[in-house]
Amino acid sequence: MTLKEYHRKRRFGVTPEPIGRVKRRSRRCIFVVQKHNASRLHYDFRVAMSGLLVSWALPKGPSMNPADKRLAIRTEDHPLEYAKFEGVIPAGQYGAGTVMVWDLGPYGSKDGPPGEQLARGKMDVNLQGTKLRGGFTLIQTGIRPSNSSQKQRWMLIKQRDEYADASWNIENPRFDDSVLTGRSLKEIEENGPNRKSRRGKVLARTRAA
Repeated sequence: MTLKEYHRKRRFGVTPEPIGRVKRRSRRCIFVVQKHNASRLHYDFRVAMSGLLVSWALPKGPSMNPADKRLAIRTEDHPLEYAKFEGVIPAGQYGAGTVMVWDLGPYGSKDGPPGEQLARGKMDVNLQGTKLRGGFTLIQTGIRPSNSSQKQRWMLIKQRDEYADASWNIENPRFDDSVLTGRSLKEIEENGPNRKSRRGKVLARTRAA
Protein backbone atom coordinates (compact mmCIF):
# COMPACT_ATOMS: atom_id res chain seq x y z
CA MET A 1 0.00 0.00 0.00
CA THR A 2 1.32 3.38 -1.01
CA LEU A 3 0.34 7.00 -1.73
CA LYS A 4 2.21 7.08 -5.04
CA GLU A 5 -0.96 6.95 -7.16
CA TYR A 6 -2.74 9.47 -4.92
CA HIS A 7 0.10 11.97 -5.36
CA ARG A 8 0.42 11.32 -9.11
CA LYS A 9 -3.20 12.24 -9.77
CA ARG A 10 -3.22 15.57 -7.93
CA ARG A 11 -1.77 19.06 -8.30
CA PHE A 12 -1.42 20.20 -4.71
CA GLY A 13 -0.78 23.80 -5.64
CA VAL A 14 -4.34 23.89 -6.97
CA THR A 15 -6.42 21.33 -5.06
CA PRO A 16 -7.09 21.87 -1.32
CA GLU A 17 -6.73 18.14 -0.62
CA PRO A 18 -4.01 17.21 1.90
CA ILE A 19 -0.67 16.00 0.57
CA GLY A 20 -0.25 13.61 3.49
CA ARG A 21 2.19 10.78 3.98
CA VAL A 22 2.09 7.17 5.06
CA LYS A 23 2.20 7.00 8.87
CA ARG A 24 3.58 3.54 9.52
CA ARG A 25 3.44 3.87 13.30
CA SER A 26 -0.18 4.96 13.40
CA ARG A 27 -2.54 2.57 15.14
CA ARG A 28 -5.69 4.58 14.54
CA CYS A 29 -8.60 2.35 13.57
CA ILE A 30 -11.01 4.79 11.95
CA PHE A 31 -13.29 4.71 8.94
CA VAL A 32 -14.76 7.56 6.95
CA VAL A 33 -17.48 7.79 4.33
CA GLN A 34 -17.31 10.86 2.11
CA LYS A 35 -20.16 12.00 -0.10
CA HIS A 36 -18.59 13.20 -3.33
CA ASN A 37 -20.54 15.25 -5.85
CA ALA A 38 -18.10 14.78 -8.75
CA SER A 39 -19.05 14.06 -12.39
CA ARG A 40 -21.45 11.59 -10.76
CA LEU A 41 -22.63 11.70 -7.17
CA HIS A 42 -21.15 8.79 -5.23
CA TYR A 43 -19.73 7.88 -1.84
CA ASP A 44 -16.17 6.94 -0.88
CA PHE A 45 -15.64 4.37 1.87
CA ARG A 46 -12.20 4.48 3.53
CA VAL A 47 -10.70 2.33 6.26
CA ALA A 48 -7.45 3.16 8.09
CA MET A 49 -4.76 0.48 8.06
CA SER A 50 -0.97 0.42 7.75
CA GLY A 51 -0.77 4.20 8.13
CA LEU A 52 -3.15 5.22 5.33
CA LEU A 53 -6.77 4.99 4.18
CA VAL A 54 -7.64 2.04 1.97
CA SER A 55 -10.45 3.29 -0.27
CA TRP A 56 -13.44 2.15 -2.31
CA ALA A 57 -15.92 4.13 -4.41
CA LEU A 58 -19.58 3.24 -3.79
CA PRO A 59 -21.79 4.36 -6.71
CA LYS A 60 -24.99 3.93 -4.65
CA GLY A 61 -23.51 4.55 -1.21
CA PRO A 62 -23.60 2.22 1.82
CA SER A 63 -26.76 0.63 3.23
CA MET A 64 -27.93 -0.61 6.59
CA ASN A 65 -30.20 -3.14 4.85
CA PRO A 66 -28.55 -6.61 4.64
CA ALA A 67 -30.51 -7.29 1.45
CA ASP A 68 -28.56 -4.55 -0.36
CA LYS A 69 -25.28 -5.63 -1.93
CA ARG A 70 -23.44 -2.41 -2.72
CA LEU A 71 -20.82 -2.37 -5.48
CA ALA A 72 -17.50 -1.06 -4.10
CA ILE A 73 -14.71 -0.28 -6.57
CA ARG A 74 -11.24 -0.18 -5.06
CA THR A 75 -9.49 3.13 -5.70
CA GLU A 76 -6.09 4.55 -4.79
CA ASP A 77 -5.06 4.69 -1.14
CA HIS A 78 -5.45 8.07 0.59
CA PRO A 79 -3.52 9.69 3.48
CA LEU A 80 -4.98 9.54 6.98
CA GLU A 81 -5.41 13.33 6.88
CA TYR A 82 -8.06 12.84 4.20
CA ALA A 83 -10.49 11.53 6.83
CA LYS A 84 -11.33 15.12 7.75
CA PHE A 85 -11.11 16.64 4.29
CA GLU A 86 -14.26 18.55 3.40
CA GLY A 87 -14.36 21.15 0.65
CA VAL A 88 -14.39 21.73 -3.09
CA ILE A 89 -11.93 20.18 -5.55
CA PRO A 90 -11.59 22.77 -8.37
CA ALA A 91 -12.80 22.17 -11.91
CA GLY A 92 -10.15 20.57 -14.11
CA GLN A 93 -8.61 18.64 -11.21
CA TYR A 94 -8.91 14.92 -10.57
CA GLY A 95 -12.21 14.23 -8.76
CA ALA A 96 -13.44 17.81 -9.27
CA GLY A 97 -16.51 18.51 -7.14
CA THR A 98 -17.73 18.92 -3.57
CA VAL A 99 -16.68 16.52 -0.80
CA MET A 100 -18.56 16.01 2.48
CA VAL A 101 -17.56 13.97 5.54
CA TRP A 102 -20.79 11.97 5.55
CA ASP A 103 -19.82 9.59 8.37
CA LEU A 104 -16.79 9.08 10.57
CA GLY A 105 -15.83 6.99 13.56
CA PRO A 106 -13.78 4.11 14.95
CA TYR A 107 -14.02 0.57 13.67
CA GLY A 108 -13.01 -2.87 14.85
CA SER A 109 -12.01 -5.87 12.76
CA LYS A 110 -12.89 -9.52 13.08
CA ASP A 111 -11.02 -12.64 11.95
CA GLY A 112 -7.53 -11.16 12.04
CA PRO A 113 -5.70 -7.89 11.29
CA PRO A 114 -7.33 -5.70 8.61
CA GLY A 115 -4.33 -5.95 6.28
CA GLU A 116 -4.44 -9.73 6.29
CA GLN A 117 -8.18 -9.72 5.65
CA LEU A 118 -7.70 -7.28 2.76
CA ALA A 119 -5.11 -9.58 1.18
CA ARG A 120 -7.54 -12.51 1.45
CA GLY A 121 -10.23 -10.54 -0.35
CA LYS A 122 -12.73 -10.48 2.50
CA MET A 123 -12.98 -8.08 5.42
CA ASP A 124 -15.37 -8.18 8.38
CA VAL A 125 -15.49 -4.87 10.24
CA ASN A 126 -17.61 -3.37 13.00
CA LEU A 127 -18.36 0.31 12.38
CA GLN A 128 -19.10 2.74 15.18
CA GLY A 129 -20.16 5.78 13.23
CA THR A 130 -23.00 8.23 13.50
CA LYS A 131 -24.94 6.86 10.51
CA LEU A 132 -23.38 3.43 10.04
CA ARG A 133 -23.31 1.00 12.96
CA GLY A 134 -22.54 -2.65 13.48
CA GLY A 135 -21.02 -5.34 11.31
CA PHE A 136 -20.25 -5.01 7.61
CA THR A 137 -18.56 -7.37 5.16
CA LEU A 138 -16.39 -6.28 2.24
CA ILE A 139 -15.80 -9.09 -0.22
CA GLN A 140 -13.83 -9.03 -3.46
CA THR A 141 -15.77 -10.29 -6.46
CA GLY A 142 -13.43 -9.76 -9.40
CA ILE A 143 -11.29 -7.40 -11.48
CA ARG A 144 -12.67 -5.18 -14.23
CA PRO A 145 -10.47 -3.82 -17.05
CA SER A 146 -10.58 -0.01 -17.19
CA ASN A 147 -8.45 1.56 -19.91
CA SER A 148 -4.87 0.63 -19.02
CA SER A 149 -5.50 -0.08 -15.34
CA GLN A 150 -7.22 -2.82 -13.39
CA LYS A 151 -9.88 -2.00 -10.81
CA GLN A 152 -10.90 -4.43 -8.12
CA ARG A 153 -14.62 -4.96 -7.73
CA TRP A 154 -15.87 -5.62 -4.21
CA MET A 155 -19.26 -5.73 -2.49
CA LEU A 156 -20.13 -3.97 0.77
CA ILE A 157 -22.87 -5.82 2.67
CA LYS A 158 -24.47 -5.04 6.03
CA GLN A 159 -24.44 -7.97 8.42
CA ARG A 160 -27.64 -9.10 10.13
CA ASP A 161 -27.38 -7.69 13.64
CA GLU A 162 -29.29 -5.37 15.96
CA TYR A 163 -28.41 -2.36 13.79
CA ALA A 164 -29.73 -3.80 10.51
CA ASP A 165 -32.59 -1.78 9.03
CA ALA A 166 -34.68 -3.09 6.14
CA SER A 167 -36.25 0.36 5.69
CA TRP A 168 -32.91 2.11 5.18
CA ASN A 169 -32.95 4.87 2.56
CA ILE A 170 -29.76 6.84 2.02
CA GLU A 171 -31.79 9.64 0.42
CA ASN A 172 -33.66 10.32 3.67
CA PRO A 173 -33.15 14.03 4.51
CA ARG A 174 -31.85 13.13 7.97
CA PHE A 175 -28.72 11.75 6.28
CA ASP A 176 -28.07 14.89 4.22
CA ASP A 177 -25.57 16.70 6.45
CA SER A 178 -21.89 16.37 7.32
CA VAL A 179 -21.10 14.72 10.65
CA LEU A 180 -18.05 16.96 10.88
CA THR A 181 -19.58 20.41 10.32
CA GLY A 182 -23.35 19.90 10.02
CA ARG A 183 -23.36 21.33 6.49
CA SER A 184 -25.10 20.19 3.31
CA LEU A 185 -23.22 19.73 0.03
CA LYS A 186 -24.56 23.10 -1.11
CA GLU A 187 -23.31 24.84 2.04
CA ILE A 188 -19.88 23.28 1.64
CA GLU A 189 -19.72 24.43 -1.98
CA GLU A 190 -20.69 27.97 -0.98
CA ASN A 191 -18.60 28.35 2.18
CA GLY A 192 -15.38 26.44 1.57
CA PRO A 193 -13.32 24.17 3.83
CA ASN A 194 -14.35 22.86 7.26
CA ARG A 195 -16.53 25.69 8.57
CA LYS A 196 -19.41 24.74 10.81
CA SER A 197 -22.88 25.78 9.71
CA ARG A 198 -25.03 27.73 12.13
CA ARG A 199 -27.16 24.63 12.69
CA GLY A 200 -24.31 22.13 12.81
CA LYS A 201 -21.89 20.90 15.43
CA VAL A 202 -18.79 18.76 15.52
CA LEU A 203 -19.74 15.41 16.97
CA ALA A 204 -17.72 14.16 19.91
CA ARG A 205 -16.93 10.82 18.35
CA THR A 206 -15.15 12.45 15.40
CA ARG A 207 -12.49 13.89 17.70
CA ALA A 208 -10.92 10.44 18.01
CA ALA A 209 -10.05 10.65 14.31
